[in-house]
Amino acid sequence: MQYRKIGNTGMSASIIGFGGEHLDRKPYEDVKNTVDAVSEYGVNMLDCFMPGEEIRKNLGMALGEKRKDFIIQGHLCSTDINQQYDISRDLPVVKKYFENLLKYLRTDYIDIGMMFFIDSDRDFDKVFHTGILTYAQNLKKQGVIRSLGASSHNPITAKKVVETGEIELLLFSVNPAFDMTPAQNNALDLLEDKIDVTAYSGIRPDRLELYRLCEQKGIAITTMKTLGAGKLLSAAHTPFKKPLSVTQCIHYALTRPAVVSTLIGFKSRADVEAAIRYLDATDEERDYSGVINDIKNDFTGHCVYCGHCQPCPADIDIAAVNKYLDIALLDEGAVPPSVISHYKSLAAAGSDCIDCKSCEERCPFGVDITGRMQKAARLFE
Repeated sequence: MQYRKIGNTGMSASIIGFGGEHLDRKPYEDVKNTVDAVSEYGVNMLDCFMPGEEIRKNLGMALGEKRKDFIIQGHLCSTDINQQYDISRDLPVVKKYFENLLKYLRTDYIDIGMMFFIDSDRDFDKVFHTGILTYAQNLKKQGVIRSLGASSHNPITAKKVVETGEIELLLFSVNPAFDMTPAQNNALDLLEDKIDVTAYSGIRPDRLELYRLCEQKGIAITTMKTLGAGKLLSAAHTPFKKPLSVTQCIHYALTRPAVVSTLIGFKSRADVEAAIRYLDATDEERDYSGVINDIKNDFTGHCVYCGHCQPCPADIDIAAVNKYLDIALLDEGAVPPSVISHYKSLAAAGSDCIDCKSCEERCPFGVDITGRMQKAARLFE
């Protein structure tokens, strides 16, 4: 397993994470087998937003002494009033369900307390301008929550959350179809076949800006809907001309700036093993560029960090240099020290480019790679 640092929290997340949603209403044996499988493969990132008593109890029993090996994202505001999934911004109800989460998971702390489902200005106000944020902050002061996070599906609202400076991690819906969906549309409608991404062109700037902003500010991203609820894997339901593989979906998410872990909805050992195969996949198996480029688009000239340009004879990690350059250009003239540090930790720099242009011959998007290597050298070196 590979691990990435979660900002400045001191924690490191497995790049493949465990979303427990699909284990809801499954028998304990299924939960136990799945937890055992992720543990064996070194998966340590676990998201538990599910509000039901049964699934929380089953997870708690299955984790047992393994709880200390997991980083748990536990959510505030996720409830199941009358056994129906719901979102509450009523503080006493929020407290009740969070306290139950601790009880049922058999733990006295949650690694990352997630303020749940902030998708609109109204959601933002209900969380940040009421007692909910204060409650979360107090839990952190007491050590009951070790870090604060939030979840969102809307890049504009998510950016607003990030800019408060209150969170250290963002759970966000990331996949190529969502990234082509305008912010004014509900990306979740894609899962109901209400949006055709082929009507749009390229990755939306507001979504890419969010990823770059998070990287710039040291805010980690964990991803939900990485597989688009399975639709991206299905020839019958994908919005593209052909389906993506699990490996391609995971690689797409992991090549977005700031992403540390892709949360996959496991419900069996087989699901876990399908995702784990990513670790041994070849560059060709990981490459998603052919699928997302096979539609009307305006990707031309823009790096999407797909890695199709590799290998570089000068051993430059071209996608990483481009990523740090894009982040720096968000606020040119005041490049964050962390971004400079990341760039300088690379084994080879932009100045090592020998201008052979072999990368440009392989780039599906016509990026001026050698020019960008020179720009990175000027900016960072």
